[in-house]
Amino acid sequence: MPVAGVTARGGQQQQPSCYDRMKLGFGIGFCVGMASGAPFGGFGALRAGFRGRELIQHVGKTMMQGGGTFGTFMAIGTGIRC
Repeated sequence: MPVAGVTARGGQQQQPSCYDRMKLGFGIGFCVGMASGAPFGGFGALRAGFRGRELIQHVGKTMMQGGGTFGTFMAIGTGIRC
């Protein structure tokens, strides 16, 4: 098994930049936030009595808000660790 960080020719691989790590952190956080926003938004919309188009719009809005919020905090946390 090859050693991490070493290419087949023996040279060192370049580590991702801090900006690339922050983008990855935002992407992962966005996905997690959207996944958690779906059940929370769905239950909240059903509890409020939304049906049909209103239900879908509320769930989508909650998913986007959760994804953006969690993605931002993950990017900030990743930036602190750089």
